[in-house]
Amino acid sequence: MSHHCHHQNKQYTRRDFLTRTSLGLGALTLASFLDPMQLFSQNSASATLNGGILGKPHFAPKAKRVIYLFQSGAPSQLDLFDYKPLLNKMNGEDLPESIRSGQRLTGMTAGQSSFPLAGTVFDFKQHGQSGAWVSDLMPHTAKIVDELCFIKSMYTEAINHDPAATFLTTGSQLPGRPSMGSWISYGLGSDNENLPAFVVLVTKDKTGQPLYSRLWGNGFLPSQHQGVQFRSGKNPVLYLENPPGVSSEGRREQLDYLKQLEAINHQDLNDPEIMARSAQYEMAFRMQTSVPEIMDVSDEPEYIYEMYGDDSRRPGSYAANCLLARRLVERGVKFVQLFHQGWDQHGNLPRAIKTQCRETDQSTAALITDLKHRGLLDDTLVIWGGEFGRTNYSQGKLTVDNYGRDHHPKCFTIFMAGAGVRKGFTFGSTDDFGYNVAQNPVHVHDMQATLLHLLGVDHERLTFKYQGRRFRLTDVHGNVVKDILS
Repeated sequence: MSHHCHHQNKQYTRRDFLTRTSLGLGALTLASFLDPMQLFSQNSASATLNGGILGKPHFAPKAKRVIYLFQSGAPSQLDLFDYKPLLNKMNGEDLPESIRSGQRLTGMTAGQSSFPLAGTVFDFKQHGQSGAWVSDLMPHTAKIVDELCFIKSMYTEAINHDPAATFLTTGSQLPGRPSMGSWISYGLGSDNENLPAFVVLVTKDKTGQPLYSRLWGNGFLPSQHQGVQFRSGKNPVLYLENPPGVSSEGRREQLDYLKQLEAINHQDLNDPEIMARSAQYEMAFRMQTSVPEIMDVSDEPEYIYEMYGDDSRRPGSYAANCLLARRLVERGVKFVQLFHQGWDQHGNLPRAIKTQCRETDQSTAALITDLKHRGLLDDTLVIWGGEFGRTNYSQGKLTVDNYGRDHHPKCFTIFMAGAGVRKGFTFGSTDDFGYNVAQNPVHVHDMQATLLHLLGVDHERLTFKYQGRRFRLTDVHGNVVKDILS
């Protein structure tokens, strides 16, 4: 260590001294004249290491944490929540051109000679005091509709899965932008120094549209803000455990020396990523103790497993991940995102969607109920939904009991529950054909702006300067959907 310091001093020239003093002090002075509040705020390594860049929310938050239940592949809103009797009445008839209005189609259906309307084979009923329509595919969700806020007028700009999922999770169809959880980690920091602010859980052994780590990546934000994926099995976080022969004490001593070297390196190069890497090393060390404790669900009572369903006993299942999400937010994790694949039903939808609902319905409802019983739902926001919707016409052959649905970005349904959103409320609507938004359209950026608002963040003020431009999650537009706020 001393040898390294001596080497550094030996290389320290008069030019270095002048650069680091006169020019460096001059830069500080100039910055203080221009905007003293910005001097140690945006993109400052020291600020991002000790919590969020904002220091505190812009205004009093309604939500302290978020659980996002991302249904990858795009669930069919027409078979779950958006009841359209006209489709059943006109089943098999061609979609009127006046309704489609020349909207672009995917390559999977653009070549079809006709677009036969496909009514749902599932029964819809109204539930709760709110009278929300839910199909018999979701009996457990139907029981908690008075806790839910449905948005039936969501729309997006992307028509294929990868750009649509990227758009929803990062605010851009192009890869490389920070994800929602990373923005929240960057802005607000963590409530538990022993756990990441942003944790990702992916259902084990599911197939479907590929899930790339960039969906929870940090993009151009400092790397300690990327989502940390927890897996089922012996090693929940990859490369977290010490290798054979390395003790915890030895690792601690190694990190202490490394921290000193990184500080010298940072002083020399002034690269904020050096300190971000050091922060990740420290978090990894603390997680060696905190992660095994949180992954050990043996202390959960029997009634919890009964509430979440039999799958909750199987590590890595969607149900087990819902239970784990509750344990994570209990311990101060600010943003938990679950990914569940398999909703991409271009054919054989009636049979395939039953499997998806059987895997997710009970545990989704149990998570919301469990949070409520523990007093956590009052300051936890839960979001359920996919990247776009499905068409009202059948992809391929339509039969009495079988059909498929193609991608449809023009309208889809999500629901929210918990902190700051109205209970037993439905916002927005689609036309009688379920093809276009009829009232109160909600863009993906509007949803993202609303999410940040509930966390006490003005989406236009949480920015990061990169390549000469100040970026934000909502890019250049987006409005808070005030009508859904409680």
